[in-house]
Amino acid sequence: MNNIKVNFSIKDLENLSGIKAHTIRIWEKRYQLLSPNRTDTNIRNYNLASLQKLLNISYLNNNGIKISKIAKLDENEIPIKVREIASRSKVEDHAINALKLAMINFDQTLFYNTYNNLLETKSFNDIFYSVFLPLLEEIGLLWQTNTITPAHEHFLSIHIKQKILLNIERLQILEPRPDSKTFVLFLPENEIHDIGLLFINYQLRSKGYHTIFLGESVPMDSLLGVLEFFSIVTFISYFTIYPETQDIQDYLLQFNELLLKQENTNLLILGKKFKETNINSIPEKITIFNSIEDLVKTI
Repeated sequence: MNNIKVNFSIKDLENLSGIKAHTIRIWEKRYQLLSPNRTDTNIRNYNLASLQKLLNISYLNNNGIKISKIAKLDENEIPIKVREIASRSKVEDHAINALKLAMINFDQTLFYNTYNNLLETKSFNDIFYSVFLPLLEEIGLLWQTNTITPAHEHFLSIHIKQKILLNIERLQILEPRPDSKTFVLFLPENEIHDIGLLFINYQLRSKGYHTIFLGESVPMDSLLGVLEFFSIVTFISYFTIYPETQDIQDYLLQFNELLLKQENTNLLILGKKFKETNINSIPEKITIFNSIEDLVKTI
């Protein structure tokens, strides 16, 4: 699964571009917009250039240009038209497409150029909410459908994580405001998806709060040591893959018994695992949030 993918099925193109396979076939036949290779069994096969072209066509079409007009453009005019529209309209969609291409091609330069262009008009906070979060959600679906490999997902995640860490580092030199409350951020055992948690840490630091970021796969009982140092503790965690769905209820009850009996302690928690499970009862000191934005607003 870690082989670098350079050829794509029509279903891959559908997943990456949002254009239905049926529509792609019509565009090929009627307008000759793409020229796929075919296997011995006559199955369509597309290269990276075809993917890039389709993403550009999709962007132009979504911005009101009819497909018949796009078809009349010269091959080299299409990316020029995309840049022209992106420069005067909503840049998020164009940026997401560019970052997808950076991921598919393992193109670090394209990633950084796209990010730096966004910084000219947006704050890091805006970029995370309007570009990185939607992109990460989409990448999760692409990985599940085998459209991309784990190598692609890791490439993108590492570069986004670097940007969050860079912004956190800029805040580390600032002394937390006088406040006895401490936020302890951790992921449960076996959970390694820490981008959301890192961004929450950035948000808390930007608000002047004292935070302790413990990161991936933290055994529950090891959190007890934190309570020996701080009297007011808010734990924050993010469930993406673990605990297993059937174990979440027990995990929360055990956490409550072990770590929330002390006065002035509570747990804030979120993650996609909560979208696929029904929690019968939640201890009073535990609050589940639907999104990072909702959690940050309450702090």
